[in-house]
Amino acid sequence: MEILGATLRVCVDDLETAIPFYERLAGGRALRFERGGVQVAAVGCFLLMSGPPAELDVLRKVAATLAVKDVEETRQVLAEMGADILAGPLPTPVGRNLIARHPDGTVYEYADRRS
Repeated sequence: MEILGATLRVCVDDLETAIPFYERLAGGRALRFERGGVQVAAVGCFLLMSGPPAELDVLRKVAATLAVKDVEETRQVLAEMGADILAGPLPTPVGRNLIARHPDGTVYEYADRRS
């Protein structure tokens, strides 16, 4: 399993107000999309999310998103190491993801860019 990078998850009340700050901070333009009723903007290493409070409460439980080469391989390694696979692997707009709880209780999303 190879971790390629990490994305910091930031829940915000007003996405339109937050985007200019993070674009300037990260030095790039936001890539916007919607997922499950939540408006999302990816800006550099930040994933800004805004939406219904019930949805954001769930998203806040995930500490970070880790980019990996292969989610299926990651699932196998995590399971062997004692992590609980909470969801996935599931298809996403750009690949696949899974949600896992590590033995210390921390929850992470793992994502790849495969179909």
